[in-house]
This record gives sequence, structure tokens and C-alpha cells, in this order.
Amino acid sequence: MTPAGLQRTLSTVEYFTFGFGTMVGVGWVVLMDDWLRRGGPAGAMLGFLVGGLLLTPVALTYGRLVRRIPDAGSEVAYAEAVFPPFLGFAAGWTMVLAYAIVCPWEAVASGNLLARVFPSLSSHPLYSVAGSTIYAPRLLVGLLLTALVTALNYRGVRLSAAFQNTLTFALLALFAAFTLAGFARGDSANLAPAFAHPGAGGAALSTLLVLQIVPYFMTGFESVGKGSEEARAGFDPRGFSRAILLALGVGAGFYVVIVAVVAFVFPWQQLVAGRLGSEAAFASAFGSRAMANVILLAAFLSLLKIFNGNFLAATRLVFALGRRGLVSPVLGTVHETFRTPTVAVALVAAFTASASFLGDAVLVPVTEVGSLAVGAGWLSACAAYLLRARRGEEATGTTSAWIGAAVGVAIILMKTLPGLPGSFTSHEWIAFAAWTGLGLALWWRRDRRGPGGAAPRGDSTPGLG
Repeated sequence: MTPAGLQRTLSTVEYFTFGFGTMVGVGWVVLMDDWLRRGGPAGAMLGFLVGGLLLTPVALTYGRLVRRIPDAGSEVAYAEAVFPPFLGFAAGWTMVLAYAIVCPWEAVASGNLLARVFPSLSSHPLYSVAGSTIYAPRLLVGLLLTALVTALNYRGVRLSAAFQNTLTFALLALFAAFTLAGFARGDSANLAPAFAHPGAGGAALSTLLVLQIVPYFMTGFESVGKGSEEARAGFDPRGFSRAILLALGVGAGFYVVIVAVVAFVFPWQQLVAGRLGSEAAFASAFGSRAMANVILLAAFLSLLKIFNGNFLAATRLVFALGRRGLVSPVLGTVHETFRTPTVAVALVAAFTASASFLGDAVLVPVTEVGSLAVGAGWLSACAAYLLRARRGEEATGTTSAWIGAAVGVAIILMKTLPGLPGSFTSHEWIAFAAWTGLGLALWWRRDRRGPGGAAPRGDSTPGLG
């Protein structure tokens, strides 16, 4: 009997909401002071705008690859046809980190965010990690949210997609409402000075400091490929490319506009000095706590969708690695009724719940490690496309792939070269080394029955026939 494939139910709309939803989280509320401290209003806006433009060639390359190779493994599938098996595994394992590490971030952030509305959540301290106190109510909120996202993804991609659609369009509606209100109430004088750093090179430095963190906050448009095996019958493969480009464009626009409106309604230097969030800026400008609660509601919806999107992407990658025998084959199991990779879902859920106990201590290192991981993943996809073109399998798009590869290399260098602002500290290196060590252990214990443990080339996308 042929093993059951994944459920096929997704349309272009669902692919857009997964791509955008996996990209835009709650950084625009809880980290706005850091963005403005780095770049000022103009530097932050330029950082995200330039970042979006630089990532467009990456998005174009992914769009072409997903059309040719609709596989949940994405980077694994792209690499395995042109690279030795270990490099395919390394590309996939690195991208698992990029998605999976966001899940405990969101679980922890959920309690922090709700505590801004319900201060009683910051009670009953349990213990401290790296100087950060873990409170029982906040931890419980994160664990309950993890259980909700796990249940949705266990029961079927249709439920997960409906959840993602609802949250995404609700967020965009609220965003439009408070953005229009903010521009109507604000004052352009609040935008001065435009850049955080003075002098002739201040504008460039301000933009660069924000550009360094853009890869983390704009990771997600490429997650469309992780759900590509779950496209509904008759789906036009060009819809993958459209969804990827639309997700990237809307995501970059969202970040640029939110920086502009927050700095427009409240003097940004005061926001930085007080380490305030976006909701505090609106509350002060409107003299209304209700406006702040609207922002926090939008942020909570955004948190739910980015959690769900990254959870789905991580589970599909783990599933694809298991199916190829690159990790335990049991992770490639598909539930006969729900047609979801339930073992992979359970593993990512366990990782998320366990890491949530680290509390706020995980928030800062996550940003840095996630940026390096996704840079390596993007580089692997672009390099695979270039090798496919060299073998005559691709006739166009090499310019985009070359630019995309250069972007991936630049991201890796920004994070690994000592002395550069934003490069890895010892904490980030320890975290990345631990993940690499775990990957090497899994590779050593892989199923060696096939060539490199990989699934046969012609059987890489069951359920698509």
C-alpha cells in the first residue's frame, strides 16, 4: 500500500497568508525602540526598504525553484539534486533552526505581551535565567498557546490555514485603521532627527545597523515552499511565485509604514530613552489607553499567526528530512486520517515547550542566530539554482540567483566576522554550535540504506501525483 501523502487543500491566498504570516510577528511593537535606536526613523525605514529590495532576487529564485520542485523539504530538495547528500541535510537542518527557534520566542512573547494589558500576569515568580525572571502565569500562557498551535497542526493543514487566513486579514484591517488614525493625529516634527547617528556617514551607518537585523524580521516569504506539497488539486504552480513576491512586498511595506507612523505620532528619541513600545507611543499621542489596547490586540493576532506559520514550516522540514532517512525515518510518518506529519509536529511542539522555560533569556540571541541560519538557507537555494542552470536545467533567472547568493554570503559575514556591529557574541556561537553538534549527531545516526540516506529522486513528493 502506498503511504498516505500530505493533505492537498491550499490555494494562493493560503500561501500568501503563510508567507506574510511567517514573516511579520510582534517585533514592530516590542522592539520598536531598538529599531529607532539603531537607525532613527529614516534609517529604520530605509533599512527595511533596502532589505526588501535586496531580498527580491532571493524571492524570485525561490519562486522558480518551488514551481519546478514542489517539495516540503525546499532547501533539502533543491540541494540534493546538485550537491552531496550532506550539504542537502545541512541546508535543511539550518533552516529548521531558522523556523523552529521562532516558536519558543513567540510562546515567551505571548505572556510578555498580555502582561502589558493584564499586569497580574507578572506575578508568582518561579526562577531566573540570565537575570530574567520567569513568572508562572506568563509561562502558562506560552504553554497553552503552544498546545493550541500544536492541536491545529496535528488535526490538519486545512484548520491551520483557516486560522492563518483569519489572523492575517484581521491584523491587516487593524493595521490600516490605526495607521490612518496615527497619520491624522501625528506631527512631522516628531521625526527629527531623521537618523540616529550624526555626521557625514551617519545616514549610512544608521541604515546598515537596521539592515543587519532585517533578515530575521523578513524571514518567512520562502516558507511557501514548505507547504508546496499541500496545494489543492488543479493549483497553478505560478501561484507559488505570486504568493512569495506578494508576501515579501507586503511585509516590507508593513515594516516601513509602521516605523513611519510610530515616529510620526510620538518623538522617537523619547521612545528610545524610555524603552517604550509602539502601543505606548499611540497611547500618549491619543491620550487613550484604548488605542494602546488596539495596538496590542493587533500584535497578539500577529504573534499567533507567526507562531503558527513558523511551526508549520519547521514541521514540514523535519518531516522531509525524516522521509529521506536523513534523520529518524519515523519523523517522515503521515497520519492516515489527518494527513499531517504528526510525529514531526510532536517533536517541534516538545522543543517549543521546553525552550519556553528559558523565558526572556532566549529573545535576544534568537534574533542573531536566526539571521545567520536563514542567510545560509537562502545561499544554499540560490547556489543550487545556479548549478541547475549550469547543467542546462534552468534557462533564465541566473542574475537573480547570483544576487541572492551574494545577499546570503553578506548575511553570513555580518554575523560571523569579529568586530562588525551585530556580529555573534559568545552566547550566539554557543547556541549555534550546539545546534550544529546535534545535527552532526543525527547525520551520523541516519538511515544509510539509500544513497546518502536520501529518498529516491523520483519519489521526493508523495501525494502530488
